[in-house]
Formats: sequence, structure tokens, C-alpha cells
Amino acid sequence: MSLSLKTKTLRTLKWSTFDRLSAQVLYAVVGIVLANKLSKDDFGLVGALTVFQALALILVDSGFGAALLQQKDPRERDYSTVFWFNLIVSLAIYAVLFFCAPAIAALFHDARLETMSRVMFTAFVINGLGIIQTNRHTKMMNMRPVAVANVTALVLSGGLSMGLALGGFGAWAIVWQTVSLAVIKTGILWITGKWLPRPFFSRETFRRIRRVGASVLTSSLLNTGCMQVYNFVIGAFYSLPLLGVYTQADRWSRMGSASLSQILTSSFVPLLSGVQDDPENFLRYTRRINRFTAFMTFPFMLWLTAAAAPIFHLLFGHKWDDAIPLFQILMIRGLFAVLTSLYNNFLLARGKSRALIIMEGIKDIPIVVALGATVWTFSLEWLVWGQLAASIVTWVLSVWLTRRSLAISSRLLVADLFPFFAASFAMAVACCFVLLLALHPAVLLLIDLAVGLGVYLLVLRIKGTDELREARSILLRALRRKPTAPTTEAPESTPTDTPDA
Repeated sequence: MSLSLKTKTLRTLKWSTFDRLSAQVLYAVVGIVLANKLSKDDFGLVGALTVFQALALILVDSGFGAALLQQKDPRERDYSTVFWFNLIVSLAIYAVLFFCAPAIAALFHDARLETMSRVMFTAFVINGLGIIQTNRHTKMMNMRPVAVANVTALVLSGGLSMGLALGGFGAWAIVWQTVSLAVIKTGILWITGKWLPRPFFSRETFRRIRRVGASVLTSSLLNTGCMQVYNFVIGAFYSLPLLGVYTQADRWSRMGSASLSQILTSSFVPLLSGVQDDPENFLRYTRRINRFTAFMTFPFMLWLTAAAAPIFHLLFGHKWDDAIPLFQILMIRGLFAVLTSLYNNFLLARGKSRALIIMEGIKDIPIVVALGATVWTFSLEWLVWGQLAASIVTWVLSVWLTRRSLAISSRLLVADLFPFFAASFAMAVACCFVLLLALHPAVLLLIDLAVGLGVYLLVLRIKGTDELREARSILLRALRRKPTAPTTEAPESTPTDTPDA
């Protein structure tokens, strides 16, 4: 890896990690206040709307943002074309959902959803206006402006939502948090992005990126649809309070897995797309990324699984005890989801759009089967056990498809994960013994974290893994770095061209 490319990758990883960690801290602070002040019914109301919100945002982007990331050198007309397409689609979808609001309220048996949905759905239109701004920074591997916009928006919108929750506004606290977050984040990106769309639409660009975009869109719709179907089924056929319990468990479990997936995508897809025509380097980088993902993901998610009860008791008392076993199962599901998402990113970076569609089509089958086998029990726990089983099957299928599409040995992919799984499993066992102590949850978690981290690092040190040595080397360099005089860097440029006639 050239020095400049390695430096860019580390810088991107640093800012992406800062962005996601800051987001998780802020979401956690706001989430703790909301979870303690709002009812299960309030969370159920918003959970019902997230089904439509999530699908709408995917339709707005239509996969073209990912298609631009996959391109080596997107031009000015490419960005402008995708921007205008996204804007038209977002307005059309909002108009449809606006007039469908009464039907949505009737479906979930709560009239409050009619007005609530019309307000909350404006967020995906506003978010759509910031897709290209974010995409340009990601493509240039310059995540600092995106991180600043995200963190600022989270602080301000989180403060608003906590104030509304404390003031007794119920579910509206979450609705206005969603809308204000979109407004502030998109506004900052437009102010700092120094890019404005050109007033033209290139049919040539649209045709060129449509194939990859359509594949990503289909993949994302199938993936999100199958995950959101649980919200739909629980809200429409169980009850909104039960949906509130499920959304709490799901939300807190996804805070880890979704963040890791986003960090990996923003950091590594641009890197891999740059060597997509060099099979030898592509294979080398994918293996390193696979190991690094396991190094970071396995201990983090297994520790959260083991320590779920004291974490919930410390943050919420016993109000959400029903969500604890669901959270633990969903954390393990998330581990396999991160790996599957990573392998999908390998396919995306290599331009294997057909394989992405095949992967989504295949992985939807175990989800549908699991839902059909567990929904009749009317048990939330059985529903999430089915999700876990489906995620394991999906991961196995993703390994197989990655091997076939990229000529990467499935044995090597799995073998690269094993040292980190073994160390994380040993850590989790040690943590479970610590949790038997009768101590205050805060004290118990501190001891548990110290023991778990110590066991994990000790096992990796005994095994002599390269990732531990490299992480230690990066940390030592950062600590020893001396302050230097400020320098002025030339701004990075993006290829431009003349608008289509």
C-alpha cells in the first residue's frame, strides 16, 4: 500500500470511527433519557413509522449513491444527475405517503399516526438532499466534514428531543428529533460542502450507473424490507407496547452493529474500489480487512451480550427487563450481520452487482422461513431466535457467494476469523463468571470490562496476531507524535466536465 493511500485510509478510518463513536455516545445519552421518560406505547408508535421511513430513504437514494462510490472517477455531471433524480423521487414518495397517512393509522389501530407520519416523513426528503454532499466527501476519503455535521446535528436534535420528553410530549419527542436531525445535518453539509448541483440531467450518466444502482437498490430494499417486516408484524398483529419492547432491544443492539458496518463501508469501499482491477492486491486487502473486522467486532459485541443485564439495570432500572433477552440474541445476530455486510461490500467494490442481487434474494429466504416458523407463537423471544438462525444461514451463504464471485477461498475467510472468535469466546466466559458477583451494576461493569479486555488481549498476545501488533504500533505512534507547525494543504479536487447539451 502506498504511503499516501495508507495515510488516507487511516485518516478516513479515524474520522469515521470518531463520527460513529460520538454518534453512539450521543444516541445513548438521548436514548437513556427517552427510555426512562417515554412509555412502551410511545416507542411502539414511532417503531410503526420506521417501517415506511427506512424503505422511503432507500428509494430516495435508489442505489445511485453506492454506484458513485463504486466508480473510480465520478464527474461533475454524474453528481448533479444523481442529485436531481434523488430530489424528484423523494418528493414523489412523500406525496404518496402523505395521502396514505390515514391508511397507515388504520393499519396500526391508532389515529395519532396520521399527523405524526406526515411530519416524520419529511425527514427522508431532507436527508435525500444531503446524499451527494456526503458521497463526495466519502469518495475523496475526507470524512471530517461529515463527522462534524453529524455530531453537531446529534447534539442539537438530541437536546430538543430530551426537552420535549421531559416536557411531556411523548412520542413527538422522537418525531421532532428525527426531523431536526435531518434539517441540521443537511444544512451544515450544504454550507460547508462548497458544492452546488448544476442545472442539467445527463441521460448518459443515468444509463451508465443505472445497472449498479438498480442492483444496490434491489439489494437494500430486500434487506431492509425483511428486517422491517418484524416491526410491521409486531405492530399490526401483536400490539404497539410489544413493538415498543422489541424496538428498544433492536435499537440498542443495532447501535453497535450498524455503526461498525458504516465505519467499514466508508473506510474500505473507496480503498478497495481503487484496486478493483488488481486481483492480487484486492485479495490481499480483503483478507486484511476481514481480519481487522473480526479483531474489532467480536470482542465488542460478545462483551455487550454477556453484560446486557447490568447495562440495562444501570441505565433503565427494571423498566425494560423484557428487552434484555431480546437484546442479547439480537447482538449475536448483529455480529453475523456485520460480516455479511462486509462481504457484500467486497462485491460492491469489485462491481459485482449481479452477485449482490443474488445474495439478497438468497438471504431473504431464511428470514421468511424463520418468520413463518415463529410468528404463530406470538412470542417476541421466539421471533428473534428465528432472526439469529436466519443470520447464521445468511452468513454461510455470503461466504459461499463471495468465494464464487471473487475467487477468494472460503476456508481462508473463515480461518482468518477463528483466532479472534476464540479470544472473544474466552473473554465472554471470563466475563460471565465476573457477573456472578453481587455488586452495584456500575462497579460490576467496570470490573467486567477490565477482566474481559485483559483476557482478550492476553489470548491474542499468546497467539501473536498481526492485528494486535499493528494496533499497538498505531497507538504508540499517535501517543509519541509531536506537535508541528500548522501547514496549509491544497484542497482535493474532483474531476469536472462540461454539461451535456
